[in-house]
Amino acid sequence: MSQVVRFHQTGGPEVLQLEELDVGSPGPGQARVRHTAIGLNFIDTYYRSGLYAQPLPSGLGSEAAGVVEAVGVGVEGLQPGDRVAYASGPLGAYASERLIPADKLLKLPDAIADETAAAMMLQGLTAEYLLRRTYAVQPGDAILIHAAAGGVGQIAVQWAKALGARVIATAGGADKVALVKQLGADVVIDYRSEDFVAAARAATGGVGVRVVYDGVGKDTFAGSLDCLAPRGLMVTYGNASGPVPEISPLLLSQKGSLFLTRPTLGSYIATRQELEAAAAALFAVVANGSVKISVAQRYPLTQAAQAHVDLAARKTVGSTILIP
Repeated sequence: MSQVVRFHQTGGPEVLQLEELDVGSPGPGQARVRHTAIGLNFIDTYYRSGLYAQPLPSGLGSEAAGVVEAVGVGVEGLQPGDRVAYASGPLGAYASERLIPADKLLKLPDAIADETAAAMMLQGLTAEYLLRRTYAVQPGDAILIHAAAGGVGQIAVQWAKALGARVIATAGGADKVALVKQLGADVVIDYRSEDFVAAARAATGGVGVRVVYDGVGKDTFAGSLDCLAPRGLMVTYGNASGPVPEISPLLLSQKGSLFLTRPTLGSYIATRQELEAAAAALFAVVANGSVKISVAQRYPLTQAAQAHVDLAARKTVGSTILIP
């Protein structure tokens, strides 16, 4: 029997329930994976709260690492005993064991531990598409990364520096600011005590940045537009503070012929080829030390609800994992 966290109605962390389910044998194209570590991500709260609709009852979680226990008919390239990780596919990672489409699984290199993989797959693949494909960061580019002490933010700061960018970052509070400075950001703005727009403008001599990567949403959206240089790109990829307001396209022209995009990871790893290429890039920068993954918090799977409470209260820093 597998221990599984599910929810039968949307709402706060209290709707999460621990249940026991028999996951059964893998069907055609599936694999049964025993999880060793599970990633916790802010997007999980969107499904739990109902911001992102999902048929109920539902499992939760999009990323984990573990060991293949069995494969179904037609599965090639995987066998029992393989160490794997994933960051896409049907919800249901909050489980000690599950069935999953085998084409969502990636074999882990020996150099990457299970906990590291569970802490980095979704956040790292997000950083990959943001920095290398949504806007391909070039050496010397001035960029702004919001919530840089968070899971995606920490990876993005390090990766952007490896790409040669001039990184301007925001974080909340002295401890988080110090952490982001240690990661290599050139300028770190404490949004709690500083006007991030004025600070970002000052850091670029008034020119503005080429791109803003904003996973915060409502609280930072309007200001982020004002941080951009003419023809700059606003990348809003998350809603940690709530959905961004509707805007008129005319506003983008008034602020300097700006570009605006709302990307999702799924659109950038829609094919197996894209998924493998993105993962290879991520594995490479982690294996060579350009990007260091820190597991800052660990919770037992049985305390998934408490992990959600702490995540919403911004008590977590960097990556958090659940241990079955």
